[in-house]
This record gives sequence, structure tokens and C-alpha cells, in this order.
Amino acid sequence: MKLLSEGLYAELLDTDVAVSVVMPGAVQTHITENSGVTMPGSGGAGGGMPTTSPQQAARIIVAGVERDRLHIFVGKDSRVMNLAIKVAPRQATRFVQKQMKGLVSEQPRELS
Repeated sequence: MKLLSEGLYAELLDTDVAVSVVMPGAVQTHITENSGVTMPGSGGAGGGMPTTSPQQAARIIVAGVERDRLHIFVGKDSRVMNLAIKVAPRQATRFVQKQMKGLVSEQPRELS
């Protein structure tokens, strides 16, 4: 999505159309509970990981759009990962893989 958004941004520079790409970090939602993902040691949304509240995420996104920002980073973790991907893409991808690997529950979910 990032490259698609950047391409659209470039194509539409001389128009009245604005393009922004939101790059969220961990936001305090119940997405894991609703998607069948197990968060080890988590007592609720976010667990022990630093997260951004949904209200703060919304304020960041609205402010970014109002300022016509191309990249809108939600949370310090999204900025850190953006930098990590630029500096050491392979290692950053492996880090994300390791973090995600233990989150998916082993039991298959029934599709509804």
C-alpha cells in the first residue's frame, strides 16, 4: 500500500486530490480477540506492548490529513519500523515474522 500511495501521490501532485498513507503501529483495539489470534500474556488489548489509544490514533490521522502529509505514522513503533525497514530490511522483516509467529493460535477456526 505504501508504494501504491506514493505512486498516486506523485501522479496527483498537480491536482486538487490529496493522498496520505497511514502507517499504524500497535493501537489499543480488540483486533486479536476478534480474529482468533492469541496474545501470550495479554490480559486485554495491547498486552505488555506500548500502544496508542484509538482516540490518539484518530487525532494523529486527522492532523496528518489536514496537514497534507504523505506519510502518517501512528505511534513511535511505526516510526521505528519504518526506519528499520530502510536501514536493515531483511532483519526488520525477520523481526516482525518472529513476533507474529507465536501469535496465531494453532487451532483452526470455523468459518462463518
